[in-house]
Amino acid sequence: VEAVQALFSVSYTAKFMVKKSPQAIDYAVMPLEGLWWADDMSTFIAGDKSKWKWTMMIMQPGFVGAEIVHAAIAQVMKKKQPPAVSKLRLENFAEGLCAQVLHVGPFSEEGPTIQKVHEFIHARSSLAGKHHEIYLSDIRRAAPAKWKTIIRQPMKGASAKSLRPSDE
Repeated sequence: VEAVQALFSVSYTAKFMVKKSPQAIDYAVMPLEGLWWADDMSTFIAGDKSKWKWTMMIMQPGFVGAEIVHAAIAQVMKKKQPPAVSKLRLENFAEGLCAQVLHVGPFSEEGPTIQKVHEFIHARSSLAGKHHEIYLSDIRRAAPAKWKTIIRQPMKGASAKSLRPSDE
């Protein structure tokens, strides 16, 4: 919760800094994303959250550079002092080829969806990288049955052509 608060505080501060700057660009803050991993990836299907490790992130537009992010962090530190803000960092992120699907429903029911993504990948290739989720719903406002989450998993060694459904 503290990490999410810090991410959104800095992301919105950066947004308004850019909007009020000579650039005067207004943009939407992107959704929260999470990278999840464990020493044994089968813990995702089993739902054993005690063994999961994570990184939360919010994508920044290309025109929001390090200087803006560092200034936003300093401003948030001065005004709100959220405990996790000192752990924030700006990084480039690229996953490469992935399989993904939209999951609708509570996080606690993602296991079968994740299993289907893993089975899809194993039929063509193998897992690579960290389990990735993109949270499209505001969980404070939407009912859990309506939460929308993109479940994404990087994969190795398959060509883009081999990933097309066979009925296309």
